[in-house]
Amino acid sequence: MSKQNIVILGSTGSIGVNTLKVVERFKDKFRLIGISAAGTNIKLLKAQADRFKPRFVSVYDRKGAEELKRRTKKVKVFSGLDGVCRLACLKEVDTVVISIAGGIALLPLLEVIKANKKIALANKESLVVAGHIVTEQLRKNPKAQIIPIDSEQSAIFQCLKGYDHNMINCLYLTASGGPLVDYKKSQLKNVLPKEALSHPRWKMGRKITIDSATFMNKGLEVIEARWLFNMPLNKIKVIIHKEAIIHSLVEFLDGSILGQLGVTDMKLPIQYALSFPERWHSNGQLRLDLSKLKSLSFRQPDSKKFPCLELAYYAASKNNMLPCVLNAANEEAVHAFLDHRIIFTKIPYVIDKLLKKHKSLKDSSRLSDLLELDQETRMQARELIRKLAKK
Repeated sequence: MSKQNIVILGSTGSIGVNTLKVVERFKDKFRLIGISAAGTNIKLLKAQADRFKPRFVSVYDRKGAEELKRRTKKVKVFSGLDGVCRLACLKEVDTVVISIAGGIALLPLLEVIKANKKIALANKESLVVAGHIVTEQLRKNPKAQIIPIDSEQSAIFQCLKGYDHNMINCLYLTASGGPLVDYKKSQLKNVLPKEALSHPRWKMGRKITIDSATFMNKGLEVIEARWLFNMPLNKIKVIIHKEAIIHSLVEFLDGSILGQLGVTDMKLPIQYALSFPERWHSNGQLRLDLSKLKSLSFRQPDSKKFPCLELAYYAASKNNMLPCVLNAANEEAVHAFLDHRIIFTKIPYVIDKLLKKHKSLKDSSRLSDLLELDQETRMQARELIRKLAKK
């Protein structure tokens, strides 16, 4: 069997690091062609290049790219967003792992679809911002295929195999609840970034961990699932499952429910995305010992304490533009909270204000309109955050 030529976009983040561990475990199945990163951790990126010896490295930050060029002569270095796209679309590449955080992954994703590659996708924002555009590109390029990496979407992807959509009653996205799920509403205004970043189950990047704490991560996943699985919003539900053992479920018309269980380790869905449609033998660390499970609990999210989930449903129900506003406002608000410029409870406040400001938006299928809306929303969010910070 020939090796799979692979590129990892976002190799220094948690998903990228775990993907490299999977690649290293299955050396006989992969050939690492290239890696990319934003450029904030050149030391780790160089260490990855030295260890895995890809032929190409792309650094989004042009200064970071120049620094890497000075520190290594063994690889060809691309820079900027065009460099990321160039790396991902190299002719010899079979599979592209997209684990770049935020809406910036949208353009590389669209280019990879046009290049008819297999895509292991760990970025939800691109489908949130432009799901209608992404799905249209997939229709035009049927050889391209998206396999989700996020544990919840991977679980649904696996449970749906072999079933027609007309057999499905609803999808259940499970949520661990994050670090603040048992806080009282009155306590949330005093939450510090350190508390919100202390996730009890998953080790993730800072932004996604805050999204987990606000429940916006589930809101983004709802919108993502809508496009990934061609499912109406009223058939996508969120349920809190603190043990994080059942990663999501599918309920069928007859009342049967299928769920995917597994250890709380991102290497498992990463391996599945890369091996699909095959399943490869895993090591003992990724085995779930059922005899040690004491309980599997479920409960409904509290939208009064955590309004971000309902804001996501609202945005997605209106038109294809408002989720772009939701995403941009959320990213700006989360960064402001991490920088101690606003309190935790002002994250949904900022998002709600921007959604109301843009509620009369008209739909557009032009990428340029979405990118313009994204920048406009970010400027408005920053201005609102500046006013809040002065109070």
